[in-house]
Amino acid sequence: MSTSPERAAARHSDPGPVPPDVGIRALGRRLWSIALPVLPVLAAEPLYLLIDGIVVGRLGPEDLAALGVGALVLLVLGTQMNFLSYGTTARAARLHGAGRRADAVAEGVQATWIALVVGAVVVAAVLAGLGPLTRALAADAEVAAHATDWLRVAVWGIPCILVASAGHGWMRGVQRLRTPLVLVALGVGVSTVGCVVLVPGLGPAPALGLVGSAWANLAGQLLMAGGFVAALVGEHRGAFGPRRDVIVSQLRMGLDLVIRTASFQVTFAVATTAAAAAGVTSLAAHHLAQQLWALYSLVLDSVAIAAQSLVGAALGAGLATHGRALARAVVAWSLGLGAVLAVVTAGLRGPLAHLLAGDDEVAGRLAVALVGMALVVIPAAVVFGLDGVLLGAGDAAYLRTTTVVAALVGFLPVLVATRHFGWGLAGIWWGMGVFVALRLVAVVLRARGDRWLVLGADTPASARAEADR
Repeated sequence: MSTSPERAAARHSDPGPVPPDVGIRALGRRLWSIALPVLPVLAAEPLYLLIDGIVVGRLGPEDLAALGVGALVLLVLGTQMNFLSYGTTARAARLHGAGRRADAVAEGVQATWIALVVGAVVVAAVLAGLGPLTRALAADAEVAAHATDWLRVAVWGIPCILVASAGHGWMRGVQRLRTPLVLVALGVGVSTVGCVVLVPGLGPAPALGLVGSAWANLAGQLLMAGGFVAALVGEHRGAFGPRRDVIVSQLRMGLDLVIRTASFQVTFAVATTAAAAAGVTSLAAHHLAQQLWALYSLVLDSVAIAAQSLVGAALGAGLATHGRALARAVVAWSLGLGAVLAVVTAGLRGPLAHLLAGDDEVAGRLAVALVGMALVVIPAAVVFGLDGVLLGAGDAAYLRTTTVVAALVGFLPVLVATRHFGWGLAGIWWGMGVFVALRLVAVVLRARGDRWLVLGADTPASARAEADR
């Protein structure tokens, strides 16, 4: 492997002028100008799942449980493929910053090809193993049968989910933020109306029951995916065929992100088993705490996504100093956001626990988790922000390695001890604290150095691929 002198010189040079708006406040305005439109896009799916659950819940507990099993399969698969969003954002943002908007949009074309092919493979795999899959996830045979019926329809939405993810990626990269917001609102709106009408059979519509939820879900996803494809066709001016070199580079970065995401899912699954071992009330409280943490993660992730877009564009334009200024601004604003969430969580933990739980014993356990959450959310906010900075720089391999190490060395050992010694939710949140602390050290050390400051239109993964050839 070799590196050209020109590329080596470009790694740490800063040939362009530094923009005047490098102050924390000015950069904060730029961050929030992206983060605020992104936040409702991130929140749309959880809100729809909540409404879907309320409507289906009226059919009975078996149908609601079946919906939970089916939705879990789609959620896990969709989350594992988030590299189509994050990876495409990083690559498109660099090209956009380098003044190559057409090439940035072309990244969306290749990401869409990946989405279609991978989506088709996943659909075939899920359909082939549908029965064993639902039986493994649902102990009750009737629930498994209902989940199979739901997934048999809803699974066809997986390619649509992946196409939409690719669309979010290239649009965030070129900072085209209004279109995704409109498309998501339309898709979720159609899914919501369809669910409300088709599940109980309002008016002339047939009463499809649980399967009506699946058809409503699929209709909304088809609309969203079609909208993203139409936007891509409307803006792209080049060829639409697949390009092997670009696809290989995207998959190289994508593999790092898939491994990183898998480490999250494994540790959170083990945390659930630790909560279950502590008893039903602990498991119920843990479920509620997870839902609240998921909401907090959406808020923090909106800042991280904004950081990806802006940092990628700065490095693509060759502005290392501006990239560092953005990193400092992300840390400052993330700290402030984390502090607000911590104060609210700690100050309202009693009323919040009773509001969410209803049951006094569950509320008591949940209050313990909320204390842990309040302590963890401040460093976690910084981790989210710097993750966004490094993802924007295309430094996915480093994030992959450090996240896996933090999970194996920090989170999992504490969770095993929690299950063995019966530490309950306090132990789970101690484990989360160790996990976040190790990741915080890793991303701070990386951000303070220069290795992530690779300038130019190529991400580090693309540069490695070129050197390998």
